[in-house]
Parts: sequence; C-alpha cells; structure tokens
Amino acid sequence: MIIIEKEQIGQIPALHLSEQTTFHQELPLIIFIHGFQSAKEHNLHYAYLLAEKGFRVLLPDVNHHGERDSGLSDSEMMPLFWEMVLQTIKELSEMKDELLRRKLIDPDRIGVAGTSMGGIVTNGALAAYEWITAGVSLMGNPSYVAYAELQIEEIKKRKLPFPVTDEEAGKVMEYLKPYDLSLNPDRLASRPLLFWHGAKDPVVPYQHAYRFFEGVKAGYDGAEGKIEFILDPKAGHKVSREGVLMTAGWFEKHLLPTVQKA
Repeated sequence: MIIIEKEQIGQIPALHLSEQTTFHQELPLIIFIHGFQSAKEHNLHYAYLLAEKGFRVLLPDVNHHGERDSGLSDSEMMPLFWEMVLQTIKELSEMKDELLRRKLIDPDRIGVAGTSMGGIVTNGALAAYEWITAGVSLMGNPSYVAYAELQIEEIKKRKLPFPVTDEEAGKVMEYLKPYDLSLNPDRLASRPLLFWHGAKDPVVPYQHAYRFFEGVKAGYDGAEGKIEFILDPKAGHKVSREGVLMTAGWFEKHLLPTVQKA
C-alpha cells in the first residue's frame, strides 16, 4: 500500500510518498517539482507510479504556490519566475540533506523531475549539483538565458507591465548563467536525462531543449539509452499519459538495481 504523509521540511511543505512496508527504510529518492501556478498535489499521479516501483517521492510546493500561496496574480508572479526557480534549486539540496540525515535515502540514487517550471528547475539543478543521479525534464528548458530573453521579448510585444529595467534584466541574465545547462553542458557529465515535449507547446517552445539535446548526445557515445528526447507531435503544454508512464519507466531503468526489476 502506498502511503502519503504531509511534511514541513524547513520552510517547504511537501507530500512524502512510499510503500508502507518500506517507509522507514533507505530508498532511492525522486523529487518532483510542479509547474507555474500549480501545486504539489497536482502531480500525485507521477508520485504514485514512482512509489509503486519502489521509490521514495517528495512533492514540494514552490514558493508562492500551494500552501505557500501569497495571493499574487499571474502578472505579479511572472517577474518572480526566475527567483522562484533558483530558490527551488537551493531547496532541493535542503530536502535531500534532511532525508539523508534521517537515513531514508540512498545518496547514490537520487532523481529530479518536473513539469514546465519544474522541468526548468530540473535542468538548472543538473547544472548545479553533482549528486543528482538522473533527471526527467517535462516541457522544461535547459537554456535559461535564451528563455529569459524570450520571456522579456514576449512581455514587451504584448505591452504588459514589466517592473524591471534593461540594466536589472542584464544582471538577472548574468546570475542565471551558472544554472544554464546549455552554457555549461559538461556539468551534465553523461548522466541519464529524458526530455519530453509537445511540438505545439506555446508556453515553453521545445526548440531550445532539442538544440541542447542534439548538441550533447554525441558525448553519450558508449552510454546508449541514457539521453532521449521525446517530441509528441500532437501535444501542447500538457504531458500525455505516455509521457507520465515514460517518466516512471526512466527512473526505474536508471535508478533501480537490476535485481529489483527482475
């Protein structure tokens, strides 16, 4: 039986799932991050499938979302987008350290995944941390600087309020560079990474992620099957059931020992 517990890890509200019989044992960990204007509960279907396979799963709320909701509108939250992304990357380490302290996870088998903003977090976390064993980016973008520039262009094109000067925007770009996997591809270090994207996605266009994938896949010679890009020709900004199942299968393939999968 899968059990779900609500936890508060520091300032981070999270849902904590695993098989009941192994809840207090050391397990491989998956941290799954939700998207912009979503919340942790919206990804329980991913967590359930992963917990069934033997993973411990954490679903945290990103700042200003879910239990951390601050009552901001979309237009008020949008200028905080990258601040939330970078804060969440920092909080991944805090959550991992807390579960390690409690001897609940295997430090050599840790996966990170997410949808949209959560997929963007996943890519930045792979640039920031060596301890992540494998990742899944669902509608995410590894090209932080290029995507931030695209966001600013879109805001200006639509003549929306943008409370940031060009100089301030330039400083943000500099701050994003260390987390931009496309600018730091060596940091991926041939770790397993699955991209899933809808070809008709109007929110996070797939082209940045695909160009990155095309650029790094040659470095995976001798490690076939450790990097993949799935482009759903019919999908927009919503992960198909196939994408959900592939996420669970990806972590099962790359983080569970063969004896467990037999």
